[in-house]
Amino acid sequence: MAITYTWTIPTVERTIATGGIDVIHWRCSAVDGDHSVGSYGIVGCTPDPSASDFIAYADVTEANCIAWAQAHVGKDDTEAALAAQIAVLKAPTQAAGVPW
Repeated sequence: MAITYTWTIPTVERTIATGGIDVIHWRCSAVDGDHSVGSYGIVGCTPDPSASDFIAYADVTEANCIAWAQAHVGKDDTEAALAAQIAVLKAPTQAAGVPW
């Protein structure tokens, strides 16, 4: 079964005066059958309201924030790390306990 990755943005922090987003809180979950793992982080932003590609808070979409977060943290690296965690869950290499 293929791993399904879901990126979400639980919240953002912004400066009201400029309408710029300063911090993006992101989450990525990975699911493969009965196995699931996740990662959470924050990305600091330096919005420039005078830039031609500036998007004010009222016009920002979740897709915008996901793209910004993925570019900052490395989408492929994040998903690869989650895939590695799922691989360990599916075929553990270590165990804990006692033999008695």
